[in-house]
Amino acid sequence: MDELASPHHPRMFSLQKIVEISYYNMNRIRLQWSRIWQVIGDHFNKVGCNPNEDVAIFAVDSLRQLSMKFLEKGELANFRFQKDFLRPFEHIMKKNRSPTIRDMVIRCIAQMVNSQAGNIRSGWKNIFAVFHQAASDHDGNIVELAFQTTAHIVTNIFQQHFPAAIDSFQDAVKCLSEFACNVAFPDTSMEAIRLIRYCAKYVSERPQVLREYTSDDMNVAPGDRVWVRGWFPILFELSCIINRCKLDVRTRGLTVMFEIMKSYGHTFEKHWWQDLFRIVFRIFDNMKLPEQQTEKSEWMTTTCNHALYAICDVFTQFYEALNEILLPDILAQLHWCVKQENEQLARSGTNCLENLVILNGQKFSPEVWGQTCNCMLEIFKTTIPHVLLTWRPAGMEEDSAEKHLVRVNSVQQTKLKRLFASETSFCFSISLDQKLFAGLLIKCVVQLELIQTIDNIVFYPATSKKEDAEHMAAAQRDALDADIHIDTEDQGMYKHMSSHHLFKLLDCLQESHSFSKAFNSNYEQRTVLWRAGFKGKSKPNLLKQETSSLACCLRILFRMYVDENRRDSWDAIQQRLLSVCSEALAYFITVNSESHREAWTNLLLLLLTKTLKISDEKVRMISVVLFNPGHSMIHFLCRIIKRLGLE
Repeated sequence: MDELASPHHPRMFSLQKIVEISYYNMNRIRLQWSRIWQVIGDHFNKVGCNPNEDVAIFAVDSLRQLSMKFLEKGELANFRFQKDFLRPFEHIMKKNRSPTIRDMVIRCIAQMVNSQAGNIRSGWKNIFAVFHQAASDHDGNIVELAFQTTAHIVTNIFQQHFPAAIDSFQDAVKCLSEFACNVAFPDTSMEAIRLIRYCAKYVSERPQVLREYTSDDMNVAPGDRVWVRGWFPILFELSCIINRCKLDVRTRGLTVMFEIMKSYGHTFEKHWWQDLFRIVFRIFDNMKLPEQQTEKSEWMTTTCNHALYAICDVFTQFYEALNEILLPDILAQLHWCVKQENEQLARSGTNCLENLVILNGQKFSPEVWGQTCNCMLEIFKTTIPHVLLTWRPAGMEEDSAEKHLVRVNSVQQTKLKRLFASETSFCFSISLDQKLFAGLLIKCVVQLELIQTIDNIVFYPATSKKEDAEHMAAAQRDALDADIHIDTEDQGMYKHMSSHHLFKLLDCLQESHSFSKAFNSNYEQRTVLWRAGFKGKSKPNLLKQETSSLACCLRILFRMYVDENRRDSWDAIQQRLLSVCSEALAYFITVNSESHREAWTNLLLLLLTKTLKISDEKVRMISVVLFNPGHSMIHFLCRIIKRLGLE
């Protein structure tokens, strides 16, 4: 070290002699040689990081020559000396920031791989550690050369020498993950993900090799070695790519992760799936999301959104294996999504819930239906926008509501008008009130989506819309008693659900209807909101929620009321049906707004048509309650019949 201390004219004599001594002592028994290398290897670590590049180059080249000679000897089973011998390359790559030296280290390792791959055993760990260091470099030449060699190892050398490389398979996948996360080289990132996908083939095609491999540092049951040494590293590193990378790369990583699950999931044990979904759910971990609002929004709208649909696809494909162990977690995740203040993610949560039930509902046990219906009920309860009924502008006093209204600028008014007028759009704003309004609007959107979800689940998508069209056409033909039959009426989940579960869904719908009815009847509160920025052609309303929730409720009740298989529940169904119908009609005749009454047209047609289609005996029971002469419903019926042109 004293000889090498001169910054301008270091002497290399002793360094050269150390190389020669190392070469001539290489044939000693491993115990002796390992003691010698403890001293010499540490010396090469220091010399390889010498600030004088001539010294460092000489050291690295000497290491290369020694390593080539040493690798020619091969390595006996259960020996790990290659790992110790090649460690100086790893140390130099980590500590020496000189591009020249780093490039040289990569080239030396590449030469070893190309010429001695068949003899490398424990040394693969060092090789991948060196390439892992290179993967995050900013020098394009270093990254490219390291990646080319890594790709050659994965696609060619693993093919021939996979058993020898099993101990470092996790290191290889981690190395590829680091290449994928280097934002400076997007093409390399995509190719690295492709190679991780390629690694899955080795695990799939050679599981026995992984089972039979034993290691001193692993105490894993033979049945789980395929998971611990094969699948878990691949899927874990893909999840790291998803959590670390920008949109294009993480989207590709997400796609490949779920491709692997769908392609090879049939070989997974149940407890493997539990470990796997702990990884997958990290994607939704709010604590790991970027703090910037725009990035957080993008993350939810893209990655979380894609992951949600992919999870439901996997769950459907492997339902038998997953329903017992993962359904509660998936329902909880869907619930989390609809509670987020992101319209796209909230919509996706309800859509995925719908897909999950429609695709798998016929396999659901009563317990699973119970969990699903409880989840819907919880979502309904947590997304009812109660604040709409109580909100007041800052400084507004109860006795003079109009004196202290907070004004918002014209830009904000325009945005809020667009938000509430459609009940289906969403935008961010720095205004606290505007942000509150936007969050409330998302809850309104979720309520509408959930109503439609229940309708689609029970009766199959588009069935109710077709039925409404048929009812209107029949009314216009003066044929309300026509036998209307919808082709898809037997495709819904109605026949797979018990009356108890349907009653739970009715609870959801009635609660949603009651809230929207209360809001639409509160003219003073609607005026306050309208003047605070919710300006449109008319005051804000929840007419669609009011009518669609009641319509779905009536469809379910009437279907149950004529279902011979539910005869045991007819008393409860009739009681509930009469209660719903009488409350609905009593409310309708108090409505003064023509537009409000027009919104009820399809709903009233549904009620009349369904009533006419049930048996005469049941019609008499209903009419006694609803349409008795002392009840003002008669006047209502005359008005609605006249409006529909059915005089």
